[in-house]
Amino acid sequence: MNKIWLVIKREYSTRVRNRTFILSTILLPLFFIGFIFASAYFSATSTEKQKVAVSDSNGIFRNSFQSSDLITYEFPPDVNADNFKEKGYSAFLKIPDDYSSGKDSIALISTKQLGLDAEGKIKDQINAAIRNQAFLRNNIDRKILDSINNIDEDRMYNFRTIVKQGTKTEKSNAALSYGIGYGSGFLIYITLFIYGAAVMRGVMEEKMNRIAEVIISSVRPFQLMVGKILGIAAVGLTQLLIWIVLIVLLSSVSTSFFSADALHHAQTMNSTMGAAGNSSAAANFLNARDTFLSANWGLIIPCFLFYFIGGYLFYAALFAAVGSVVNEDPQEAQALMLPITMPIILSFVIMATAVGKPDAPISVWGSMIPFSSPIVMMARIPSGNVPGWQIIVSMLSLVAGFILTTMLAAKIYRTGILLYGKKVTLKEMGKWLFRKS
Repeated sequence: MNKIWLVIKREYSTRVRNRTFILSTILLPLFFIGFIFASAYFSATSTEKQKVAVSDSNGIFRNSFQSSDLITYEFPPDVNADNFKEKGYSAFLKIPDDYSSGKDSIALISTKQLGLDAEGKIKDQINAAIRNQAFLRNNIDRKILDSINNIDEDRMYNFRTIVKQGTKTEKSNAALSYGIGYGSGFLIYITLFIYGAAVMRGVMEEKMNRIAEVIISSVRPFQLMVGKILGIAAVGLTQLLIWIVLIVLLSSVSTSFFSADALHHAQTMNSTMGAAGNSSAAANFLNARDTFLSANWGLIIPCFLFYFIGGYLFYAALFAAVGSVVNEDPQEAQALMLPITMPIILSFVIMATAVGKPDAPISVWGSMIPFSSPIVMMARIPSGNVPGWQIIVSMLSLVAGFILTTMLAAKIYRTGILLYGKKVTLKEMGKWLFRKS
């Protein structure tokens, strides 16, 4: 055990002190946060306001079209499909006299694509105008119609979803569960590839540099493999914890953008449905924060750490086994990695179903099998619909799978780490598994 600990210390210290580790740990979260803010900024500043000229010979659309920050509607008499650009308009909306006959169509003419958002809003305005005209033909008073159209549905009622299981009831947020489940599963998916490949590269480098021969003279091959796996696992866990701390700090800093009075006022406004202050930036921030905190983090975080570590340990042993038999040919490594990477990719495909349908049979079985449970189960847990016995069975099967893969990988590692100059096939590696020590 002492020798395994020495290998763990060596792997951990050499990687944590590496400049690449330090830069990636600090700069990567900042890069992603900066990318998100930059995308949001450019999306907001690059939105081009459209000016649309409308030809409405019937006159029924003139009083129904409402301009917005994105699109302005005007009804100039001297603008047509040929001169709208010279007149300073982005597009020309031609509404024929008999638009509902099917013989002629409402046409939006422009010199370039306006975008899906702009086209969708124009169609919404047309639909609303036709609907209003139908109401007026049925003797609905214009004032009553205007009062109905001006209703803000979001302030009429407070909608929430409640999940009831026996005597236990709790609030549910499908979007939050989807986001947490997808994010957790995707992070574990990326981790398996990044740190699994790190284990394989580390074994390959030691083998090619003949360092393994020196180490194995004082440490058994199994001890070397386990120490390397656990050492790199500690590196990954350290990086994850640093990222969590950075996220918490950045969340605290974001709160400072709003004064205490603004947050208190937003809290007061949120308790009064329909209050005007409910649309303020502070209120939106407070709603987002409360929604995020409403998740069952007491279950999500421990499960995420378990599947983060368990999934890595399960696959790292297999990556180490591949690294021990590979020489300098990268194509050889890719061919031997295929049986390992395919279950990970399949798990990611199942995860896409599990986040939306956590009770689907493929989601349940995918969360039980060790090859896919780290990714799929984390996609299901945030929904709150996973029975406790399924989580326990999934965890036990993952632990048993890790022990089994470590034992099998150790047999391949013991032979492959000292084998040079020979291209090893999957068939030959299979024979090593059943060979007596």
